[in-house]
Amino acid sequence: MSTSPAAETDVVVVGSGPNGLAAAVTLARAGLAVHVLESQETIGGGARTLDLGLAPGIVHDLCSAVHPLALASPFFAEFDLAARGVRAIAPEASYAQPLDDTPAAIAWRDVERTADGLGADGPAWRALLGTLSRDQDLVVELALGDKRSVPSALLTPRTLRTAPLFGALVALQGTPAWDLPFRTERARALLTGVAAHAIGQLPSLALGATASLLGTIAHGVGWPIPVGGSQAIVDALVADLRAHGGTVTSGHHVRTWRDVPPARAVLLDIPAPAAADVLTNRLPRPLEAMLRRVPHGDGAAKVDFVLSGPVPWRDPDVGRAGTQHLGGTRAEMARTEAEVASGRFPDRPLTLVSDPAVVDPGRVRDGLRPLWAYAHAPAGDRTDPTERVTAQIERFAPGFRDLVVASRAVPAAEMIHHNPALVGGDISQGRVTMARMIARPTPLPDPYRLDRTGWYLCSSATPPGPGVHGMAGLHAASRVLRSEFGIRELPSLAPTPGRAQESSV
Repeated sequence: MSTSPAAETDVVVVGSGPNGLAAAVTLARAGLAVHVLESQETIGGGARTLDLGLAPGIVHDLCSAVHPLALASPFFAEFDLAARGVRAIAPEASYAQPLDDTPAAIAWRDVERTADGLGADGPAWRALLGTLSRDQDLVVELALGDKRSVPSALLTPRTLRTAPLFGALVALQGTPAWDLPFRTERARALLTGVAAHAIGQLPSLALGATASLLGTIAHGVGWPIPVGGSQAIVDALVADLRAHGGTVTSGHHVRTWRDVPPARAVLLDIPAPAAADVLTNRLPRPLEAMLRRVPHGDGAAKVDFVLSGPVPWRDPDVGRAGTQHLGGTRAEMARTEAEVASGRFPDRPLTLVSDPAVVDPGRVRDGLRPLWAYAHAPAGDRTDPTERVTAQIERFAPGFRDLVVASRAVPAAEMIHHNPALVGGDISQGRVTMARMIARPTPLPDPYRLDRTGWYLCSSATPPGPGVHGMAGLHAASRVLRSEFGIRELPSLAPTPGRAQESSV
């Protein structure tokens, strides 16, 4: 239910994605009056779960479905989703990489079990990913910082072991030396599939960092799936915001600064070029030009399926994972990503798949279940991805076609219609390169502050980048508190005893 703001407020947040809501919750808990504006009729941005009308009672996650960072990020670790009634269940296998001619490679949450299944590469996997997973909190802090200050993790003795190892893994997986130290195709493909959660050329340092971070978490807290869908995370954030006096209005389009009610500070959870549009002629000209030049990355094309049964994976262990990376060998995945970068939608696109019913049987209704899938596609591509995604799943799960009851396709060019942040299907809000990940959206000392009149950017276009982790919102909110309100200490994000609104969503 929407609520209208007062005539004036302390803070307005434009956009209700996880970063916008993380910022709003942080600011409201600091005692500020906060109002969130959302252009869509539903709240949550890239973390919404909706009934698409494909089958009675079946709901689908519009964008994000599996959340490696929702339990691992410092924001959500303190926010404590479990204490608020959100059940996020990590399957026994975080992800799987089926192959054509050899047994599938499985990343079990248990690193020893994973290593045992990788044969000759087991010791290397254990030494790298196993060691890092024991220091998961440090790895996450190093990866999810604001890229402008020294993470506190670097000041601990454990970092002398963890940071160099993490850096070495990123460097190996991000350069032509990426086949080291693994000798088998199964281990190489298994880690490459994780890199595919970012869309870009393989190998590259940015995708190597993605593989290293998410691969570490896979053996730590795992890759959880929220019971009922991603909306559960959004609902918990909104409940906390309202419990602390915040308000939300949906269906409110912000095209220019004039569409924003008066406030001492405004945070924009939107892409960098869109922020330049909202503040046309109000920003310093060099900054406006830099924001407009932020290049969009290639895109995702989505297919939502309704199935009459579980996916019949050739290797049954693949179905025990919460996420499947369908791309074949490392060399094949590198070729298909190169095709995407050249503007061609591959015949066998790199495809990510998740069946939430693996850990959430409540998603099955009358024998029907949702299946979430997306394929990498060139930016703005208009190709209907249904047949290519279906064929890629059938390749590793013969008989899949016979289980499809209904489907809905969203080409990369049309992703923007259900989430305005996904321009051309770009789920990362900017091209994924190491330089762009560090200096996003600009190389300025403060990547969040837009001007001297209280306008800030808090979206995935800012550090630390894409993912449902809330950290861009938290970093931006900390600067708003300090610069606009003179508050230097962040409020506690932990559940407040006695507030019934926060205990269940």
